[in-house]
Amino acid sequence: MLKKANIFLLFFTIAVMGSAIAMPHDTLAKKDSARFGDDPIAANLDSLSHLTFFEKGYDVVQSSMYHFAADSIPWYSDKVIADRVSKLGAQTPFNFEYNDVVKGYIELYAIRKRVLTSRVLALSKLYFPMMEQILDKYKMPLELKYLAVVESAMNPAACSKAGARGLWQFMYTTGKLYNLQVTSYVDERNDPIKSTIAACEYLKFLHGMFNDWQLALAAYNCGPMEVSKAIRRSGGKMNFWEIRPYLPKETQGYVPAFIAVNYVMNYATSHNIYPGIPNATFFDIDTVCVHTQLTFYQIAHYLNVPYDEIAYLNPCYKLGVVPYSNEGCYTLCLPISKVGTFVTNEKSIYDLVKKDTLSSEQILALQQNMQQVEYHRVRRGEHLSTIANRYHCTVRELKEWNGLASGDVHSGQHLMVYLNRKSSPASKKKEKADKKDYYIVQKGDTLWHISQSTGVSIATIKKLNNAQEISKLAPGTKIKLASN
Repeated sequence: MLKKANIFLLFFTIAVMGSAIAMPHDTLAKKDSARFGDDPIAANLDSLSHLTFFEKGYDVVQSSMYHFAADSIPWYSDKVIADRVSKLGAQTPFNFEYNDVVKGYIELYAIRKRVLTSRVLALSKLYFPMMEQILDKYKMPLELKYLAVVESAMNPAACSKAGARGLWQFMYTTGKLYNLQVTSYVDERNDPIKSTIAACEYLKFLHGMFNDWQLALAAYNCGPMEVSKAIRRSGGKMNFWEIRPYLPKETQGYVPAFIAVNYVMNYATSHNIYPGIPNATFFDIDTVCVHTQLTFYQIAHYLNVPYDEIAYLNPCYKLGVVPYSNEGCYTLCLPISKVGTFVTNEKSIYDLVKKDTLSSEQILALQQNMQQVEYHRVRRGEHLSTIANRYHCTVRELKEWNGLASGDVHSGQHLMVYLNRKSSPASKKKEKADKKDYYIVQKGDTLWHISQSTGVSIATIKKLNNAQEISKLAPGTKIKLASN
């Protein structure tokens, strides 16, 4: 009788929770993760793994509604998810459809990249209210705010391999068409407000061209000419799913990803995903006009605000400098608690800055010294040692930058690499101290890999080690790199 009661209670609980079954994290995470290896949408999410400004120890506030274990990933039947997607579609002019492609992207956001989705939820507290105001002004569907999640994962400094930038990933020429200025000092494609206005104008134009929001989204990704060609090849069909086979590969997943983001952002708590606690929300920041040239270092010093915070809130300034304009003024985004301080002491700040203005040569030197980041996609057969050799860094640095515990990497994996690094005397001293007399063989290593990653010639390695050790190179073998 007790067993029957327990079984009844289990099914009752599942029914109440919408057919949800809490499954351990590892069970679902082992599913085909390589499926999105080449997908730029997945790569955008990966870029958030190193964006830490909005996480305070990365705490989350969990609701007690579902009573999920902290490490559990709820699973729902296709019928439950399809019903939820249908309800969302009924409240929007978009034609939401649930199929295997959309399901794959829901799994990407809700399972494989769920920790990064939590970061997107945190960033949305800063950007969504601003986007909703502008979308409402242009009489556009408010759901379009989720397009920024697909485009950039809500990272205002995002840059694609093709050179598209900002929350809305504008290319240089398209940005120019919609009045986004790009100069040596400023790139307005990275300005959250101006780029959102430009995105609204461009999407409104595309919707007027195709009279269909899904086709407008596809055209936003690949261009209206590609969508027009796909319509002709399909025999004149005007439905995204019917012209989808004729669209570029990246665009084929673009609209399904948009539907998936709409679903996951609205049902995040049902999937045991909660936003990180942001350092700032939309209501914690404001803008001021700047009437003279100011550097981020000066602003941080005069207002006692961390440099990283100034840089994050003002991603459109390329060199960490707010330039002077005699045609108006540039705006500076600040924590609202510092806006009053700036306005009250504006004249005093300008007087101090006059004694400390940077020359053009100093600004160019600043640009050269700024750390630039590149994302390297691991190719088949590559090892950390070959990648380190390509970027003139060490295997140790690659591991530290990407949080790698071992030297194993897989094809399609994205690695963050810091370029134009400057070595201070202290760092050089540390490098010398870190230099080891031994190397532990990793899986797949060859003598060439070891030589490239350690800087010790193959001849020297052979001379310092006996022939038996060198011939086997079994993982875990200790290879001598220097004599005693």
